[in-house]
Amino acid sequence: MRSALRSAWTSRSPRERLVILVAAAVLGAASYVGLLYAADRARTQLGTSVAALRTQAALLEQRAAEHQRLRAAPAPAVSPTDLRTLVREHVDAARLSGTLTLLEAPDAEHVRVAFGVLAFADWLNWIAALQAQHVRLEAVRIEALAAPGLVSVTATLARTGPQ
Repeated sequence: MRSALRSAWTSRSPRERLVILVAAAVLGAASYVGLLYAADRARTQLGTSVAALRTQAALLEQRAAEHQRLRAAPAPAVSPTDLRTLVREHVDAARLSGTLTLLEAPDAEHVRVAFGVLAFADWLNWIAALQAQHVRLEAVRIEALAAPGLVSVTATLARTGPQ
């Protein structure tokens, strides 16, 4: 193969050899410029990706620090008041008294509530506030009403932690 190439090269005239060398040099230079262009584009794209990843990493570090801070903080104390009083206070604080149709305590650890018509978002906020006081839902029935976002709720609440 090598001898075939050498014989092909020597069979060419000096002018043809010069043209072949110039064409090879132009092709090599064009390939090199193409590679440089592709590398520059990739570097630019990677630069923007690195900036976005650094932002995400900083956000994750902030969230991790917040998570550690919250884990280290003591849990809110269980309210020493009886469950019925606690539920009534939260109903009043959330301004849901007008929709409350039932509030009874079958025993010291359970309370049954029923709401006639209330916004589902208000219900979720009210339950979240109770869960912060170590009160959990033991049973619940939520019925969607004709008006969007309004529900009727019947629930049994129980205390989760020691009193």
